[in-house]
Amino acid sequence: MSSTKSNKMKLGDASTQFLIKRLFRDYVSGQLVKIACALIAMAFVAGSTVMLAKQMEPIINDIFLKRQEDLLLPIALGVVGIFFVKGAATYAQSMLMQHVGLEIIATIQEQLFKKLMRADLAYFHEESPGNLVSRFMNDANMLKGVVSNTLTSIGKDTLTAAGLIGMMFYQDWLLASIAFAAFPTAILPIAKTGRRIRKVSTNTQESMGLLTTRLDEAFQGIRHVKAYNMEDHETKRVSETILTVLRLNLKAARTSSILSPIMETLGGIAIAIVILYGGNEVIQGTKDPGSFFAFITALLLAYEPIKKLSKLNANMQTGLAAAHRVYSILDSEPDIKDASGAKELKITKGDVVFENVYFNYDDNTSALEAINLKAKANKTIALVGASGAGKTSILNLIPRFYDVTKGKITFDGQDIRDVSLSSLRQATALVSQEIQLFDDTVRANIAYGKTEASEEEIIEAAKNAHAHDFILSLSEGYDTQVGPRGSRLSGGQRQRVAIARAMVKDAPVLLLDEATSALDTESERHVQTALNTLMKGRTTFVIAHRLSTVIDADMIYVMDKGKIIEEGTHSQLLEKSGTYAKLYALQFAEEAQTNDDVSLPA
Repeated sequence: MSSTKSNKMKLGDASTQFLIKRLFRDYVSGQLVKIACALIAMAFVAGSTVMLAKQMEPIINDIFLKRQEDLLLPIALGVVGIFFVKGAATYAQSMLMQHVGLEIIATIQEQLFKKLMRADLAYFHEESPGNLVSRFMNDANMLKGVVSNTLTSIGKDTLTAAGLIGMMFYQDWLLASIAFAAFPTAILPIAKTGRRIRKVSTNTQESMGLLTTRLDEAFQGIRHVKAYNMEDHETKRVSETILTVLRLNLKAARTSSILSPIMETLGGIAIAIVILYGGNEVIQGTKDPGSFFAFITALLLAYEPIKKLSKLNANMQTGLAAAHRVYSILDSEPDIKDASGAKELKITKGDVVFENVYFNYDDNTSALEAINLKAKANKTIALVGASGAGKTSILNLIPRFYDVTKGKITFDGQDIRDVSLSSLRQATALVSQEIQLFDDTVRANIAYGKTEASEEEIIEAAKNAHAHDFILSLSEGYDTQVGPRGSRLSGGQRQRVAIARAMVKDAPVLLLDEATSALDTESERHVQTALNTLMKGRTTFVIAHRLSTVIDADMIYVMDKGKIIEEGTHSQLLEKSGTYAKLYALQFAEEAQTNDDVSLPA
């Protein structure tokens, strides 16, 4: 997703109106029926609140002043009825809006995950897993708030305040006008507060992403943390991030709370004016006490929804900051995608050819230069050289985890950029030294690349990968849960399950990146035999540091600093007495020394 940064720039200047329109179009519009029903319930809440204020008039005039005992029960029952209607309507609108909010969260999370699953591999090297998890959890929940809470506030609080204010103007328009004259002065600070809240909220959510990342690193790497005695160091790093989040949350709280003294002061002024003006009219006899108490009750009841509405912008801006971060992902497009009119890959032989290939990473770091190699069908190609020589970059280009910067790669004469990604990747199987198992059963992990695989295929692959026996020894055999990232299996066991997975996929092109690196000598011997069987009839790329494992390769390419410096068979390269011959001699001497060190005395 190289376009992610440009999208962030565009969204950074997005107005509140722009984001609200997008949220309405993308998520709210599909929930209009539920929202309409919720608004009807909100209208009942507002109406019942107005009726409660109106009830003060007969309570004061008819009961306290006129002492009409026969009205006690009807008025009391009326109050009970009003509260019942208000409670039922409040429940209905709350459940409906919660339903709307939760459905929106689910939709956003599904869209985010779908988008990320189609993102470039480079994107996951730029974005930390913790930050992405934060988008899923924190940002999605904030968006739920901006939708459900904002709509609830706009609906219920606006209707309630409008109903009460309408009643006040109906009873005494002059007194109502005087009471609310000061409230428009709060508009400017409300707008300023909203802008500040959005900025602070964005920083807070980014810090939450960093905190999630550091927690993930500490928990996943706990073995190394303890081995290097770095518990205090990790505690300090996480504590610093927690304090940063705390400071930002406190800043957001201070910014949001600044409206409280403004609204409280304005509310006090309004009530004081009503008491002075209205009370004087009651004393003069121009207004009855019941009407006055109904008016002041309506004012007091209207104060709470008005106060909530004053905070609406600040609360909404918090959600819009989350919307900005979510849309920065949803609006991004991967660089590596199907070309227009991409066709299915047609496998005829299995030849893979690199033609003058150059490859640079996003930061313009050169990884490969002028790579020309041909892997013929049914042949094994070995890539050897020091770490960082470019071997893994070559493997990454074949299934288009990255695209070449210059030149091209063909599969049976077809440029891999002209065929569909799904068909290209279906034709390749990868076994890496970085084994990734999923928190599922052993069976599911073996069948990961071919979910419709039969039980016989799975067991046969496990046997060929020298995994069947240890799988049967597990508590539930093939149904045993392997744990997060395969944590319940040893390194060698994980490696063998991954090899079995590649065997089940049965792809014509195999990519083996140190596929036997985590195995002990005995297991490696069995697995190497199985791999030799598997490689027959397939084009195979092998990366290996131990040259003894690639002696039988049909062609060996020696790499250094992104270039091919030697090529040939094992015997041909030894005859050249070049880099490969020196590496082989060095490893042979080291292995001989190791064997001498571990040999038993006669």
